[in-house]
Amino acid sequence: MNASIESGIKRITSHHPVATTLERLESLLKEKGVMIFARIDFSGDAGRAGLTMRPEQMLIFGNPKAGTPLMQSAPTAGLDLPVKALVWQDANGQTQVAWNDPTRARPRPGGKPRGRGAAHRAGGGGVSAARAGMPRASRAAVRPWA
Repeated sequence: MNASIESGIKRITSHHPVATTLERLESLLKEKGVMIFARIDFSGDAGRAGLTMRPEQMLIFGNPKAGTPLMQSAPTAGLDLPVKALVWQDANGQTQVAWNDPTRARPRPGGKPRGRGAAHRAGGGGVSAARAGMPRASRAAVRPWA
């Protein structure tokens, strides 16, 4: 498993195809009581438009009990929530999983810093509860032996 951080993005390599990785991640999140809001199949949409691209899908998920208080305190937290995980096949045929690192500052359009994430803007002082399980769930979803 290859883990890296680039521009506020965490990324790991999966040992499974895109669809399987996303299915495993979705299943693990549901087991933990996390709500799945949407699954977007970018490559499928491209195909329906007559275009081709390697497999790429996004899962949008979260926990309203954790996210709502953040957005009540700082409405702009809604720009970061719900959480999104992007899964795609890279040029080498490997499956990659990426999500925003909630602890890293990322610039907003216009060059203004985003701060230290939604939880910090809302006064939470750390990683939001909605994101806390993402690294564990994503690593569990990409394990080759499970």
